[in-house]
Amino acid sequence: MKRRIEKAVVLGAGTMGSRIAAHFANAGLPCILLDILPPNLPANAPAADRNKIVRAGLDAAKKSKPAAFFKAALAEKITIGNFEDDLARCAEADWIIEVVAEDLEIKRKLLARVAQFRKPGAIVTTNTSGLPVRLIAEGMNEEFQQHWAGTHFFNPPRYLKLVEVIPGPKTSSDVIETLSEFCDRRLGKGVVVAKDTPNFIANRIGTFSMLNALRLMGALGMTVEEVDACTGPAVGWPKSATFRTADIVGLDVLVHVVRNIYETAPNDESREMYQVPAFVEEMTKRGWLGDKTGQGFYKKVKGEGEKEILTLDANTLEYRARQRPKFGSLEMGKAIEDTRERLRALVGPVLDGQEGDKAQQFLWGGLSGMCLYAARRVPEISDSIVDVDRAMRWGFGWELGPFDLMDAIGVKAFAAQVQKEGRALPAVIEKVLASGRNGF
Repeated sequence: MKRRIEKAVVLGAGTMGSRIAAHFANAGLPCILLDILPPNLPANAPAADRNKIVRAGLDAAKKSKPAAFFKAALAEKITIGNFEDDLARCAEADWIIEVVAEDLEIKRKLLARVAQFRKPGAIVTTNTSGLPVRLIAEGMNEEFQQHWAGTHFFNPPRYLKLVEVIPGPKTSSDVIETLSEFCDRRLGKGVVVAKDTPNFIANRIGTFSMLNALRLMGALGMTVEEVDACTGPAVGWPKSATFRTADIVGLDVLVHVVRNIYETAPNDESREMYQVPAFVEEMTKRGWLGDKTGQGFYKKVKGEGEKEILTLDANTLEYRARQRPKFGSLEMGKAIEDTRERLRALVGPVLDGQEGDKAQQFLWGGLSGMCLYAARRVPEISDSIVDVDRAMRWGFGWELGPFDLMDAIGVKAFAAQVQKEGRALPAVIEKVLASGRNGF
């Protein structure tokens, strides 16, 4: 059955909710944005006061940088309201998306109220980044669950291409098809269908990669700047690399994701990797959460004239002047324009049995660890290696996903070095080798 989405309701006007609503408006979709009432409000308070929180969320989206709206006038496509006065307007929506706090009970209680007003056939989704999609709607009636799914947008929704669509146990196939087509054609998104596993595809692999970088930094005695030099454009990843990305996302968010995976993925063979490093724990205790608090792994301070950026020393937890990393291999790599060719040159000495410089040791340890982890997650998180690669390209801005990356290095050479180091090959890699193919 072909479904039409002509109006949406967004539940929650925080950073993600307000910006998802903005992108709906960008696509020409009328949207109702709802949030909670302000606390301790008098019963006879006017509508302007009752909608204070949702208005603040929309105003923040209007002022956000980079801009959430294509044009300022598009904000007029969004109508605001609150959960007490306006929840009945869910009856107008073809798609209701929940974007409230990452708390299972809060989500479940809100959806139980939404179910009273939702019209039959309306699609309801959650933007959760890690809670089990099946548990959020557990106990709801059959028809509700057939129209229920996860739709995980990445922040900022206008700019990051990825949307992970996560079916629940009873989601009908045409609902997944409708969501995928709408997100693709109307919202301009890259859609991957993910399984309902901890933190889905992109955050599961991306978080492992970041924690592995922290582990290798300690093992190799590297600095924050050295790690970021290795994990940016040198390997086809964004300039924000590892630690600048962490500052943008927020250390509190990162810690939440790490703990969620540890608690909800007991059978992950790398589960012990999902422990928050002691120095990161201390940073969160001190409130050094990144951009939102003015300091994290980097800190902007007023110098003479321009602002100066200081870097955290992970050993002393003191800020110091930035140091320029000096690695011959990375300097050599700058002369190679093609990312695949550059990756082969950077890890080539390790594959040839040489030690390589510290950057090359880090790169091989980081990239091989991430690729092996991604390969072990198939078919757990997705049946499609293409979707895994797409998720990392579209959600994290990587030029090459893990399977693309192994192809670039050469699957046979990659596998030979892994086995030489005494590490096991995942089944999906062994299958490629047994087939005689040169890559995925």
